[in-house]
Amino acid sequence: MPIPPDLERRIAGIAALDQPLRRDLYRHLAATEGWTSRDEAAAAVGVARSVAAFHLDKLADAGVVDVRFERTSGRQGPGAGRPAKLYRPRQDEVSASIPDRRYDLAGSLLADAVAESSRTGAPVRDCLRAAAHAAGRAIGEEAGGEAGRAIGEAAGPGPAAERRRTVVDVLARHGYEPTVGPEEIALANCPFHRLAQENRELVCGMNLDFLEGVLDGMAPAGGLTARLDPVPGSCCVRIAA
Repeated sequence: MPIPPDLERRIAGIAALDQPLRRDLYRHLAATEGWTSRDEAAAAVGVARSVAAFHLDKLADAGVVDVRFERTSGRQGPGAGRPAKLYRPRQDEVSASIPDRRYDLAGSLLADAVAESSRTGAPVRDCLRAAAHAAGRAIGEEAGGEAGRAIGEAAGPGPAAERRRTVVDVLARHGYEPTVGPEEIALANCPFHRLAQENRELVCGMNLDFLEGVLDGMAPAGGLTARLDPVPGSCCVRIAA
């Protein structure tokens, strides 16, 4: 199965740091408040400006750092000179795992559940079910809207087939590695694998609620339903037609 584009991007970002000078430049950017110019970066790591510029742009191409242009002289108008190219680390963390894991999503859902439980006094488990379903539903609604526009704009598969294909795309983007069979969609990877090993009932329940939310948000999702069906070596949820 092809690697999802988002995972490819994250892998490329990590690979871009597999070079000592780039790591030094990245460390300097991370330790500096605000934006850094090529001249400042070159001076900090002790290399020529052109060398620093080359490696900074490689980090930018890989999506590890952000770039903007700004005049640093304080002058404006004609004769003020060209804007300087400035760099800073991206706000997103640089991480990747194979198979793809989504512990950030799990952590966000668990944090939301604890906060809601503290606010209302409701059991954390109930709050987690609601948070997982709501998060999945938001993703499903967005994907369903895109599928609806595709159905309206192009001839080809019927609405049910198009929505099923969109469900498969959503599952792939979130690390599930879906495999489509004649009667169901099997999920070869659990994005929350390590957490599920430690607390299977809680995490698998959260996973089911999340995927049910995705399908509910896409309603109708081509007649697909989610169910718990643990199988060794794969996700505990399966999508049945």
